[in-house]
Amino acid sequence: MALFSAFRPVFSSHSLPVYDFLAPSLFQIHRAPRSIRHLSTTPQRHTLSNFQNDSPSTAPRTPKTGTEATSNPASTSKPLTQAQRDFLSRALRVNQTGELAAVLIYAAQTPVIVASHPHLRPLMKHMYDQEAGHFVTWNALLSRHRVRPTALYPVWTMAATVLGWGTAVMGREAAMACTEAVETVIGGHYNEQVGGLLEIFKEMEAEGVEVGEDLRVLVESVRRIRDEELEHLDHALENDAQKAVPHELLTGVIRAGCRGAIWVSERV
Repeated sequence: MALFSAFRPVFSSHSLPVYDFLAPSLFQIHRAPRSIRHLSTTPQRHTLSNFQNDSPSTAPRTPKTGTEATSNPASTSKPLTQAQRDFLSRALRVNQTGELAAVLIYAAQTPVIVASHPHLRPLMKHMYDQEAGHFVTWNALLSRHRVRPTALYPVWTMAATVLGWGTAVMGREAAMACTEAVETVIGGHYNEQVGGLLEIFKEMEAEGVEVGEDLRVLVESVRRIRDEELEHLDHALENDAQKAVPHELLTGVIRAGCRGAIWVSERV
């Protein structure tokens, strides 16, 4: 509800020139899959028979012979350690929070920027749509792995909206400087997450434990989204982000705010 309430002004006005692409993306944000699964260290294969056998089978089970048991050893699976689970929970929670903020920043900036710089409409749409896609990805993974979102959702919702609108009112350069500052911090943060996940992979492989498909999908998602965020950084620099006045003060404050939001969202 916090997300829709933040966007309510967007839907209530027809005077701004960008809502034909904002509205469809907003509705897609809440279409994340509702299936919930625990983190697994081994791949799972779901077939029709898995869903047909919800009740215990009454057929007797034939014990395996010694030869059969030897030729079909048990899977080398092992639950994640508490430290690994904590790392993954923090990562998913802060990623979802960050992408929520990015969606709201672009939603607030786009009407103002496009009104005065119509040629930026395709770029703003492209970046907004990518951020909305990232938000869908982290929403789905958050639900799948049963990780709670940050308790400060309403705070970040308001802060991101104010930041987006405020920098847009300051001008195109300030809006691009905002993107520059945010993506610099987020790109580095995603890099750290990739390193942390690869470290978990090494620990599991050293113990002879197979890395599950869930974890592989997670690290690939982080890598893909990191690359797209760094693409936004390039777009901002190409569009005069560093000509914003005062550039160093503005980007410094935004970077500090992003780091603080990451630290808090990982824990609260």
